Formats: sequence, C-alpha cells, structure tokens
Amino acid sequence: MTEGILRDPVRVGEDWREDTMEIAGLGTQIVDCARVRTLIEKHDETFLTQVYSEREVLFCRERTQATEHYAAVWAAKEAVFRALGTTWRKGVPWTEVEIYCDNPIEPVVIVTGSTREIYDANGIKMIHLSMAHSREFATATAIAVR
Repeated sequence: MTEGILRDPVRVGEDWREDTMEIAGLGTQIVDCARVRTLIEKHDETFLTQVYSEREVLFCRERTQATEHYAAVWAAKEAVFRALGTTWRKGVPWTEVEIYCDNPIEPVVIVTGSTREIYDANGIKMIHLSMAHSREFATATAIAVR
C-alpha cells in the first residue's frame, strides 16, 4: 500500500476503485458538562449567542439533556480548531465553526470567516466529526481531510 493513502477495503467487484484522502489534521477535546451548565446559568443568552449559532441553540434546546449537547457542540468546535492546526483566538467568533446536527449520527461542520480562510489555505475538503457525551463529560474528535 502506498504510504499516506487510505484504501476503502469494503468495496469489491467491478466498481471498486481506489479512493484516496490525506489526513491534514486531527483534533480532539473533552468538556466538563458542569462547567457549561454554570456558564449558561450565569450568563444565559449572552453566553449562548457568543458561542453557538441559532441553529445549534435550537438543536440543543430540543434535547432532554440540553446541557450535555451544548457541551458536546462546544467540544466539537474546539476539536475542529485543533484539526485545522489552530486554536480559538481572541476576536474570532465561536460561531465561525457551526456544528449542524440535522442527523446527530453524522454532524456536519460548517466554517466561515477567518476560520474558513485557514480551512481553504490548508486545502481542506471536509471535516469528519464524531461527538459523544455522558452526564459528566462531552467529547468530540475531528479529522480534517484534503
């Protein structure tokens, strides 16, 4: 196998083709749900609008474990920054990274603004994302692919 090339071993038969992708970055983050709960209780809408898009707020509010979902989305945003080889920087809106969860099993990452410039400059074509949470912690892993 060629080094740095991932092959899809599931495809067999006449339509099999060699799929290639290059992993440009990997990011992971774990967030304490109690910390997020405290921030929401203390700062309410101010915190929510600074960190989450309207769509993310609606998604989390519709869940029975809303705080844990907020924490998972926050972890996902941090994981995306890390996968892009950066961290959140002062002056960069958290909403430049949006986690769209129309299908929670396959969340979609949408990047805009200066974060999109980093995305494009690194030749990123997509970011794969996985999120999970318990009552205490939320975690996310992002893989940026060229």
